Amino acid sequence: MSETRIRLIAPSGYPHDRAAMTRGVERLRAAGCVVDALDVLDRGEQRYAGSDAQRAADINALATLDALPDIALAIRGGYGATRLLSGLHYDALRERLGGSNAMLVGYSDFTALQLALHARSGLCTFSGPMLGADFGAETLSDFTWRHFWQTARAPASEAAWPTSVATQIDVEGPLWGGNLAVLCSLIGTPYFPAIEGGILFVEDVGEPPFRIERLLYQLHLSGVLGRQRALLLGDFSQCRASAYDNGYSLEHGFAQIRAVCGIPVIDGLPTGHEPDKFTLPFGAPARLRVGGGEARLSFSGYPHLSP
Repeated sequence: MSETRIRLIAPSGYPHDRAAMTRGVERLRAAGCVVDALDVLDRGEQRYAGSDAQRAADINALATLDALPDIALAIRGGYGATRLLSGLHYDALRERLGGSNAMLVGYSDFTALQLALHARSGLCTFSGPMLGADFGAETLSDFTWRHFWQTARAPASEAAWPTSVATQIDVEGPLWGGNLAVLCSLIGTPYFPAIEGGILFVEDVGEPPFRIERLLYQLHLSGVLGRQRALLLGDFSQCRASAYDNGYSLEHGFAQIRAVCGIPVIDGLPTGHEPDKFTLPFGAPARLRVGGGEARLSFSGYPHLSP
């Protein structure tokens, strides 16, 4: 297999943990990757990895590079991607990246770009590990590393995990989703894709349980949930209840959404702000099968590394 060319992009927060970024670059190089655009690691403006123009240019450059990278990898999340959406060159990105095998990978705040690129350019991107928190973690998750390369190196892959749902389910549809708060922030905008019959996955970090329920209600009341085949619940990290919640928890919120949304709600998906995460192609055809306490998600037809 030829060398994998990775180009770093920094659409959101600045690289506050430079040691983690360095470890991530070193691990990718040790795996035989060529890592370019290291200059984004030196940028910073307030809480962002450079100005809006600089960060948008990271994405727009993918339409004009002489040779596309195999992977455009976000260095971290945070906040800032939403500020770029009106400045992206969607037609040029569609023309250059549509039908290519270039992989755009990230999660958390990166969800804003994934939604917009699918809605406006029809692109399939990836919810998956980023440079700092994942590839640069002090202890690298073997789970995350293995599934990333398993998915990146094949035209089809799958993810399986234990779930508390015992009901038999077998549905197909486009796989999509990401950070719940970011998803909800773009409802009603030109950057929110109109996906029908999809398999939607969500995750979040640092939101109290009642806010998670409220965000899920926004997806429900706006009609988004009702147009999907299933909802997959990922990791909800640091989403702690308070004394005022009086026993109310995330599980109560999820039970409420199950009662009102009218579609299967499957828990346990490893995605989000925890060390172990699957690499999931946003926009790819997928099949979800649930039974016997296990969920299995298979997907294909996404960009992948050439042999």
